Amino acid sequence: MNQIPQLKHQDSANFFLLAGPCAIEGEDMALKIAEKVVEITDNLHIPYVFKGSFKKANRSRIDSFTGIGDEKALKILRKVSETFDVPTITDIHTEQDVVMAAQYVDVLQIPAFLVRQTDLVVAAAQTGKTVNLKKGQFMSPESMQHAVKKVTDSGNENAWITDRGTMFGYQDMVVDFRGVPTMKQYAPVVLDVTHSLQQPNQASGVTGGRPALIGTMARAGIAAGVDGLFMETHFDPANAKSDGANMLDLKLLEKLLTDLVAIRKVVNEL
Repeated sequence: MNQIPQLKHQDSANFFLLAGPCAIEGEDMALKIAEKVVEITDNLHIPYVFKGSFKKANRSRIDSFTGIGDEKALKILRKVSETFDVPTITDIHTEQDVVMAAQYVDVLQIPAFLVRQTDLVVAAAQTGKTVNLKKGQFMSPESMQHAVKKVTDSGNENAWITDRGTMFGYQDMVVDFRGVPTMKQYAPVVLDVTHSLQQPNQASGVTGGRPALIGTMARAGIAAGVDGLFMETHFDPANAKSDGANMLDLKLLEKLLTDLVAIRKVVNEL
């Protein structure tokens, strides 16, 4: 598995976890969420990367929350890293974002809608940071080899692929677990168990979701052999400023991760 610097428990046989709020809403909320997730993952020996978007560029409506200010949010991500000694990940949308975000975080994430944007992928790769490539909702598992090759051909061997489902109809996603072994040929594979349960393109312009199925999706992913899991979590999803409809309530995280560690142990023994 490709690793990133200072990843706790990196020799663990466990899956690794990318988790945190959808968007950075403020310093207190970010630190509160990070503190709880760090406590849980340390106890379970799960390598952990704190996730938070420093801005939300892909929104359905112009009046949707986009962030608290780019540099302010990025400084909060750096404070989380320094406070809890964990790496951080954030998504980027432009080449200018790459230059700015690379100064603050350890992993740069290419959003699913932008994963075919060669200049963006190459710019992220050239920073030397680990690049997390979200599989486009419109792309086959096989096609992700070309996105990975853009990273490696840029001199960076540290790429992950994150599957967040494939668009099914107009308002639903489906994860095809047949793609896991295919994509593992190209890079470590992460399953995004919250965005894959989104119900986008609602008439209201506010994305819906099916958070009751997060546990089901996560268990299936571990059984299928994914290397990592991505999930957005919040202590008050109903009032989160972005993607609250498909986030995991933070109070449910410990039980879910405990179950997943047990499943991973069985999978490793097969």
